[in-house]
Amino acid sequence: MISIFDPATDIDLNAVDFGTPARDSQVQVSLSIDGRSISVPQGTSVMRAAALMGTTIPKLCATDSLEAFGSCRMCLVEIDGMRGYPASCTTPVSEGMVVHTQTPKLATLRRNVMELYISDHPLDCLTCSANGNCELQTVAGQVGLREVRYGYDGANHLDDQKDTSNPYFDYDPSKCIVCNRCVRACEETQGTFALTISGRGFESRVAAAGGDNFLDSECVSCGACVQACPTATLMEKSVVEMGQPERAVITTCAYCGVGCSFRAEMKGEQLVRMVPDKNGQANHGHSCVKGRFAWGYATHPDRITKPMIRKHISDPWQEVSWDEAVTYAASELRRIQLKYGRDSIGGITSSRCTNEETYLVQKLVRAAFGNNNVDTCARVCHSPTGYGLKQTLGESAGTQSFDSVMQADVILVMGANPSDAHPVFGSQLKRRLREGAKLIVIDPRRIDLVDSVHARAELHLALRPGTNVAMLNALAHVIVTEGLVNQDFVDARCEPEAFAQWSAFVSRADNSPEVLGAICGVPADDIRAAARLYATGGNAAIYYGLGVTEHSQGSTSVMGIANLAMATGNIGREGVGVNPLRGQNNVQGSCDMGSFPHELPGYRHISNQAVRQEFEQAWNVTLQADPGLRIPNMFEAALGGSFKGLYCQGEDIAQSDPNTQHVTAALSAMECVVVQDIFLNETAKFAHVFLPGSSFLEKDGTFTNAERRISRVRKVMAPLGGKADWEGTLALAAALGYPMHYNHPSEIMDEIARLTPTFTGVSYASLDRHGSLQWPCNDAAPDGTPTMHIDEFVRGKGRFMLTGYVPTDEKVNGRYPLLLTTGRILSQYNVGAQTRRTDNVAWHAEDRLEIHPTDAESRGINEGDWVGIGSRAGQTVLRARVTERVAPGVVYTTFHFPESGANVITTDNSDWATNCPEYKVTAVEVSRVYHPSEWQKRYQAFSDEQHRLLDERRRSRGGKAEVRR
Repeated sequence: MISIFDPATDIDLNAVDFGTPARDSQVQVSLSIDGRSISVPQGTSVMRAAALMGTTIPKLCATDSLEAFGSCRMCLVEIDGMRGYPASCTTPVSEGMVVHTQTPKLATLRRNVMELYISDHPLDCLTCSANGNCELQTVAGQVGLREVRYGYDGANHLDDQKDTSNPYFDYDPSKCIVCNRCVRACEETQGTFALTISGRGFESRVAAAGGDNFLDSECVSCGACVQACPTATLMEKSVVEMGQPERAVITTCAYCGVGCSFRAEMKGEQLVRMVPDKNGQANHGHSCVKGRFAWGYATHPDRITKPMIRKHISDPWQEVSWDEAVTYAASELRRIQLKYGRDSIGGITSSRCTNEETYLVQKLVRAAFGNNNVDTCARVCHSPTGYGLKQTLGESAGTQSFDSVMQADVILVMGANPSDAHPVFGSQLKRRLREGAKLIVIDPRRIDLVDSVHARAELHLALRPGTNVAMLNALAHVIVTEGLVNQDFVDARCEPEAFAQWSAFVSRADNSPEVLGAICGVPADDIRAAARLYATGGNAAIYYGLGVTEHSQGSTSVMGIANLAMATGNIGREGVGVNPLRGQNNVQGSCDMGSFPHELPGYRHISNQAVRQEFEQAWNVTLQADPGLRIPNMFEAALGGSFKGLYCQGEDIAQSDPNTQHVTAALSAMECVVVQDIFLNETAKFAHVFLPGSSFLEKDGTFTNAERRISRVRKVMAPLGGKADWEGTLALAAALGYPMHYNHPSEIMDEIARLTPTFTGVSYASLDRHGSLQWPCNDAAPDGTPTMHIDEFVRGKGRFMLTGYVPTDEKVNGRYPLLLTTGRILSQYNVGAQTRRTDNVAWHAEDRLEIHPTDAESRGINEGDWVGIGSRAGQTVLRARVTERVAPGVVYTTFHFPESGANVITTDNSDWATNCPEYKVTAVEVSRVYHPSEWQKRYQAFSDEQHRLLDERRRSRGGKAEVRR
């Protein structure tokens, strides 16, 4: 367990519930509690002030993650000069206040109130799943309750039926004390408002809205209600089955780019539950269904825990030792280089692995392979972010912390769906909207934020897929021509010549909303209203996602967003900025660590001789000066016969990359594919060597989230495959004749810090001390940098870039009249390899095609029908979901299930600057069908055969495996 202490009080912040949230005030108030003096910020509750002194006041409805409610009447105190017995949770301190927390009268009142609670509560403490961790049990002991006079002869709730419908937690109404904490958590923390108290008086009970049980309700299973519950009313099934945990290790979630901090609560070597860490600086004690509950994949029976090799992908797998596997892999990679040349092999780093592991893979490629053929999944998601922000602002990352949104007055969300893809940040964003911030959504689809509970968008600009640049230019036109530019900011902070050229460009009549609005499919008046609101509404922040970057003009769009922020002065302070919402847990980190073929760690170009020499000296090698192959180039070279070997750690390119048939053909053309992963994923079905990977629970390291926050990942169990991923890479490097000597990932981070200027101040000791750090972290910013570009841009003066709109080559016609766009859903994650192996399939068991009722009716398609989706690249079949969330002419699907073949239909069109695929614009036709597509039939046959070959590995166990060359 990691303890975090308040330096002012020396109290372990993880161990204490202070009852009410902290208040931020420069004014200090002094008072006396039980004869002792204390000074606290103005607005602090009496309960919290007492807790800060180490004095415990009994409580049931109060917790420091929620605003005070004052319903349980357990926290009564006496205050000199005040009548009655006020609740300490709802009473703020005042200067000179004298408080008494323990008196004979208070003791009697508290016992009487507790007696009423217990009179309608099961007395099964010894067999209750919350035994030893029940606040009701604890408070009963605190107040000295020894008998209950009222008995169980009258009406009670002891026989209320338990709701076990949710796969992760049970609801037992017989144990509910109606404290309202779960309801308030759903409102204040999650913002879904899915829970309520039904009935009145004695009939009051918690109810989930929108269904007869929790599973069918509007509940999103974030776990906030479970965490808030003081009894066993809401309880994790894992705790019911395994018992209360014994210890905890603080680590970082391995799902999306929010980077939530969690307490992995253990019983021996068994993980019992994941509880969001209330001191987590990215999540502040909140979580989503994935991070909170969907961790069962880590010990799923599908895990492959033994190294395997084979000569051809048509051969059965043979289990071997680690030494045999890496020796074979190394010999094959060297054989290929001798036959086809140094550049005939390469590597792909993982955005699911740690910074340290990613750093090692790119070092392996550059130093042991001897080339720069290394790339990462950011190529297919956020590489335009790196390019576009580098060109305009000078740094390839977002400008703010997540908490900055709480200072925003206007929030523009473009091409992102935070409530599904980044749900913890989405909850924070909705909280700010409930406080009064205005929201603009620019997205082809009607995402939840457009019209969610207590948080509605002022404007939804439902543009046609592929017209982002046109929309951004139209917004810029209004800002410039209507005199809404923050000229003082531009004059002081930006290049004047570049601004003048940009200003003249966007002012042209052909960039007006009246012209470009018709191209975007959005009324000109709505575009003008959005531009005025963004430019004049106060602090304005832009949050964007893959709906911006995954286009043929992805880099242009990112530059267009940066242009808007600079033109309006919305950068360099809290509440504003340009904020890319990264998809996977370590997309930011994989880029930071030098995973692109043209950049060394810290985004320094490989052609820079001084930088290259620094790494050559540290690594004791001579580095290639020219950039290597990007992922698409690797595929083309493989099909051309010049690229024959690949080391792929923790990525599933056969499912995640566009034009699946093109990718699998390239993999089939290679002679040695080495995959390091935890499951036999789609790419591993084309592999010749399989090295067991490790989940985030089995390793030490760091992740870097979307706000540049570097957080510790701590090992909570031994690697099931015998080695953590970084250790597997070391073994392969040694077999290749380039040993790398590290005993612990902390030593890898120390090397990263020595060689990367933005990481100079980062170490495991500093991370443990601060909790986390946002880079740049160096001598100039020893405590990290929450907000970038405060006084000047990283590049000096901000540079406006011209962003001419160039329509995509992917156009609709008579044969393909609809536009397909893709995205994610709350319960599933990326290629689904993790979440599909959890109970999250209860909410989303297949990918479906969303189609507008008008388009469905004209094609004779009804809800649930099988439909064929054909494009210029291929065809697949999905079940239809008829909905008005998409506009006429637009269809939408997710890509979490390999058999769906979503990327069979996406083309290999890509961003002009970075080769980021154009996933979001594919011309298709949709028709009702009754059979799987030909691709799906081939896929199923191939997949079944690969699983059969995997099963055959059991026959080689116990004997030495042979692979004939």
